[in-house]
Amino acid sequence: MRSIQQTWLSICLCLPLAVAASHSVASTRYQPLPAHASGHTAASGVTSSSVSSTTPAVHSEAAKNSSIVLGRAVNTLGVRYRWGGSSPEKGFDCSGLVRYAFDDIDSVDLSRTSNAMARTDGKKVARNALKPGDLLFFNIRGGRVNHVAIYLGNDRFIHAPRRGKAVTIDTLDKPYWKTRYALAKRVLPSNEPQLRVTAR
Repeated sequence: MRSIQQTWLSICLCLPLAVAASHSVASTRYQPLPAHASGHTAASGVTSSSVSSTTPAVHSEAAKNSSIVLGRAVNTLGVRYRWGGSSPEKGFDCSGLVRYAFDDIDSVDLSRTSNAMARTDGKKVARNALKPGDLLFFNIRGGRVNHVAIYLGNDRFIHAPRRGKAVTIDTLDKPYWKTRYALAKRVLPSNEPQLRVTAR
């Protein structure tokens, strides 16, 4: 009996050491950096207290706002199109859906129509620099911008297409949307003060 107890005690004492050793070995393996890391080591003499602690908070706030917008938009999937509509109960047109999705973001006050949004709201963003929550504008009838959607990431966007359709997810890879794409704008607040939206 005594030998069993000693064996059990040895296992209990040695197990944490074995785990620690395995972690130390694993730590020498390649591990990818987080998306926000630069890969550079701070210069000697720079302490953690001397590095600004506001940047992570800013990034998390921007991510939170984007998540709120996308969540509200995706929850409307299947809601029917209705010209002038701006609620899940009555239906949505394209700009009504966008305004509904951004409704919980206090610092964003969007114009009512897609053309007005394209002219007055937010900051232009290059096609190759799109982020989730950016607004995509299309010219589907010629002459000027007349359709707006919310970018989801990976070339996908959510929108209220047209009469007879419902809120759906589409892709910029489709020739129809690729040829009618006009511009994109970023209206969500970020760490850049000038991105605060509309002074009307």
